[in-house]
Amino acid sequence: MGWNLSRQGAEVVFIDAGRPGEGVTDWSFSWVNASNKTVRRSYFDLNVAGMAAHRELAGVIGPDSWWYPSGHLRWADDPAAETKLLESAELLAAWDYRVEVRTGAEVRRLEPALALPGEVPVLFCPDEAWVHGRHLVGRLLAQAVACGAELRSGTAVRGIGTGTDGSIRTLALSDGSSLDVDIVVNAAGPRASHVAGLVARHLPMRREPGAVTRISCVRVPVGRAMHAPHVEIRPDGEASVVLHSREVDALIDTGEDPAELARLLHDAARRVVPDLGSSRIVRTRVVHRPIPADAFPSVGSVPSVPGYYEAVSHSGITLGPVIGRLLASEILSGHRDELLADFRPERFPS
Repeated sequence: MGWNLSRQGAEVVFIDAGRPGEGVTDWSFSWVNASNKTVRRSYFDLNVAGMAAHRELAGVIGPDSWWYPSGHLRWADDPAAETKLLESAELLAAWDYRVEVRTGAEVRRLEPALALPGEVPVLFCPDEAWVHGRHLVGRLLAQAVACGAELRSGTAVRGIGTGTDGSIRTLALSDGSSLDVDIVVNAAGPRASHVAGLVARHLPMRREPGAVTRISCVRVPVGRAMHAPHVEIRPDGEASVVLHSREVDALIDTGEDPAELARLLHDAARRVVPDLGSSRIVRTRVVHRPIPADAFPSVGSVPSVPGYYEAVSHSGITLGPVIGRLLASEILSGHRDELLADFRPERFPS
């Protein structure tokens, strides 16, 4: 969003308590999709728009090092899950989403390294992708700064001051400095509820931690993101693979050691991709996903605090480019796009 604003002449200051792109952005499965967003049609449509926005962005800033539109694979290993998978394929097709049902044997021609039964049905979504989030953030920040934006990393927001009419006026920062501002966009991810509290706003958030592991290998044996039974696998460059699993996430609150979580992920991945047998675990991190209480994004202005906006969402990788474009337009022109109608912050009472 700051990239969009700076390109249109707005004075933008990025404030990051850490280093941009190295928080939850860098520890996400980073799967650009709408096939897993069918719980509500408006949410599905927003994610389809997010996919299109990524393709447009790749055309503007160049796709190298961050954009990998290689499609996505998903399959199951029990009859109930398989039935649900095929039903989802029917729904996606009815909503004009490109999805193909292939056999395991056919998929092994795409991904020869997979240990996949020949007769199992596999969903292939050719328009889906994965993103290297840290590289994308770096590219957008560099271009925004070239347009005149300022970056303050390693600095947290400690206070937000308002005028007598309740509108945004100042930011107090952890380094002791302050900024005179007209607009604040709360895109603080897992810390969004805290930032909202600085303007006496209640933004309820879910607590859903996730464990992500990176493994290194001499050669990455898979070419696309995939949801196999019990583990999610995607490439992460030329010598790295990212692993995640909802089943493993469920063990986080039991107090399981992150090293053991990583081992479980690694073992599951090696069963799916035997060529990962010689790979090694590099790093594991447990991160907290920025998910509003009802699981949908909170995007737009908060009428009770003029000048305060939110851009808080799980699926931030998929939705980032479209939310950034729509919210920048709203800030500069006041236009409220219908794509965001179901996801306005005012649905959460102050």
